[in-house]
Amino acid sequence: MLEEKKAPTEDKRKVTTHRLLEMKQRGEKISMLTAYDFSMAGVIDQAGIDVILVGDSASNVMAGNTTTLPITLEQMIYHGQSVMKAVKRALVVVDMPFGSYQGNPVEAVASAVRIMKETQADCVKLEGGTEVLESIKRILSAGIPIMGHLGLMPQSINKYGTYGVRAKDTDEAQRLIDDACALQDAGCCSLVLEKIPAELAKEVAEKLTIPVIGIGAGPYVDGQVLVMHDMLGINKGFSPRFLRKYANLFEDITRAVQAYVQDVKSVDFPSKDESY
Repeated sequence: MLEEKKAPTEDKRKVTTHRLLEMKQRGEKISMLTAYDFSMAGVIDQAGIDVILVGDSASNVMAGNTTTLPITLEQMIYHGQSVMKAVKRALVVVDMPFGSYQGNPVEAVASAVRIMKETQADCVKLEGGTEVLESIKRILSAGIPIMGHLGLMPQSINKYGTYGVRAKDTDEAQRLIDDACALQDAGCCSLVLEKIPAELAKEVAEKLTIPVIGIGAGPYVDGQVLVMHDMLGINKGFSPRFLRKYANLFEDITRAVQAYVQDVKSVDFPSKDESY
């Protein structure tokens, strides 16, 4: 059984993009988790998480899709609205879904403006480097903070054909470094690196002045992010190398439901004390 731990910070001030930069500068690691609804967002916010990502992974864990591609802008806004109603401290970042920014900078800024206006989130996140730089510049010109995302980019899974580790060869590693620098130079406030070699992630984190947050990118970056359903053990069959499970809620919930079913069928629930 895991020992109960206190929140690692007593600082109750609202986390902002500037505070993330300050955390990097003083060597304080940034904690980040996904959330998609009011109840769970409230739990992880009060537990002390620094950043909540309203991820397009909702397509997988909430809607049951095999990829992140089907989720729509309207659905991401819905999840963002739900999360924002609960959060008091964490910085809230909303993923821009597939098709809402690629290839059309005008549509990109319109999508980002909708997310910010309708969810009141703090930041948007999008995948890609120089190929989406014009969209990034347009969004930033509207005063909207952007968290970048390089390495394994799930919205491009059909191009990759695999969820394997990215940037293992020299050419792809150099492209990733160049893209990371381009995103910082354009004005992105932070960057996620997904499933790349730890030494490459270390090189990027040391090269950039903006915070670099990893998922499957080793310990040398400025922070870590995981999908909440994965780290809580709700997704029984998902166990990549980078994932540490901090609970086994699949089994806990299964046992609780089984006990409830048994109590209902045996008329043990509700008892006299649980009746009016």
